[in-house]
Amino acid sequence: MRRSGRPTVFDRSHRLTTAGLLMLITFVAFESMAVATAMPTAVGELDGLAWYGWPFSAFLVASVVGMVLGGDLDDRRGSRIALLAGVSTFAAGLLLAGLSGHMALFVAARAVQGVGAGIIAVSMYVVAGRAYRPELRPKLFAAFSAAWVLPALVGPLLAGLITTHVGWRWVFLGMLPLILLGLALLLPALRRFGASGDGAAPTSARRWWALLAGVGIAALQYAGQRLDLFAVGIAVVGVAALVAGIRPLVPAGAARLRPGLPAVIGARGLLAGAFFGMDALLPLSLTHLHGYGPTAAGIPLTAGALGWAIASQLQGRRPDVARVVLLRLGFLLLAAGLAGTALVVVPALEGWPTYLTWAVAGLGMGLGMPSLSVLLLEQSREERRGADSAAFQIADVTMSAVCVGVVGVLVAAAAAGALTFPTAVLLAVAVLTAPALVGGWLAPRAGAPRGAPASASTLVPVTEPARSRGDRA
Repeated sequence: MRRSGRPTVFDRSHRLTTAGLLMLITFVAFESMAVATAMPTAVGELDGLAWYGWPFSAFLVASVVGMVLGGDLDDRRGSRIALLAGVSTFAAGLLLAGLSGHMALFVAARAVQGVGAGIIAVSMYVVAGRAYRPELRPKLFAAFSAAWVLPALVGPLLAGLITTHVGWRWVFLGMLPLILLGLALLLPALRRFGASGDGAAPTSARRWWALLAGVGIAALQYAGQRLDLFAVGIAVVGVAALVAGIRPLVPAGAARLRPGLPAVIGARGLLAGAFFGMDALLPLSLTHLHGYGPTAAGIPLTAGALGWAIASQLQGRRPDVARVVLLRLGFLLLAAGLAGTALVVVPALEGWPTYLTWAVAGLGMGLGMPSLSVLLLEQSREERRGADSAAFQIADVTMSAVCVGVVGVLVAAAAAGALTFPTAVLLAVAVLTAPALVGGWLAPRAGAPRGAPASASTLVPVTEPARSRGDRA
């Protein structure tokens, strides 16, 4: 511990918990980002080119179900059981993927990974609320952001080297001992965190609603890849399934950003959707409009990731600043970065402004995402923290999928000759900037309503995990 006596996320009471959380985040993030590099080789060896998109969709749909399962497990059985289930399921998916001899089995393995990843994502938020006092959470979420950025920088390159020199299967199998090590670090510190209550809806009902929402997301993604009457029908069915499935999974008023916790969850969706929609389009724009190669087209995304990490570290150093202030600033920086990215269509500029504009957008995410995480834990009741964390993640995934789907429709329209490609890019920028501006306008609603009780998490003694044998070792 530091001489000042102030607790930190790496002091004696927290270091094993923090290390375990960061390892899990890093390795799950690496697998999520690296799989795109290994996928072409995998589908070629498994003779599954026609199924190319299914491993991604299977992971996404299953992760929504996993988020609901993770929230229910945490609220009913405690974080220890939830993380054991999540990591075990994810590890089983890695093993199945690495040993797959047929594309159908590979797709099934990706679905198993998705369930595990969804449980892990929710459980980490619950652990953050139970094991860390409010003043430590900004720094903890700054560390979370850094753990996501590192795989973004080195994951694709490392996965390419592994695929080339060892084989694509080791992109999955090589993660097994590492992710199990992260779990081993966490479990001793979680012994005192049992079930917190029975506030969630029955698991069976929520599981089926989550599956329906996941099917809706997959349908929208598929519809965005084509431009015909059949795609319109798929999109209508997808929207209906998504709306019907997601309503029981998120707090009432989240879509309207009703003040308090609904606004926190709704704002998470706006922030993620606006950023990841353009994140998917930007490399294609640079390649199509300016002839960039894969490496050069990916550099703006790296700039965005670095901006995200830098801003996240900065907000972690200022726990005294109101989170809604940082959230509003984050939304406005994201809107500025998105709007500035419209310069990619100017031929004379040759795309270079995107290196700066996407870094600005990343700064906005680095301020906004950790602030929303802190606000979630402040406002979520202890007995509902698992379900609320699941809703938080589901809003992220859902809006990201919807916005990427909209971008896909515009690109498909350009490919069919209904629009020029620059026009499609400008329309995408306009569509994605709108939710960022709305979020900036309504950001104060994410603060706790007047008269709201303090979160029960502020009563959790921060020294409790240190009493376990694992932290004394």
